[in-house]
Amino acid sequence: MSRSAELIVEGYVRLDDRDALHDMLVHRQDLLRQLTSVTGIDPNQAIAQLSEEIAIIEAGLATLAPE
Repeated sequence: MSRSAELIVEGYVRLDDRDALHDMLVHRQDLLRQLTSVTGIDPNQAIAQLSEEIAIIEAGLATLAPE
């Protein structure tokens, strides 16, 4: 999935769509918060994936000019 996230982020960066990137970031951060409170299963793989995608999105946002 992270390659998919990379391609999506690259597209939004090319379009200079900070709002879409921010929405992606907030959504994944919310999912990460929810996963850290899950009991009864091992969410470590999903947590690692979300953390990687958050890093990709944050890197994309960092390339955009400040508002």
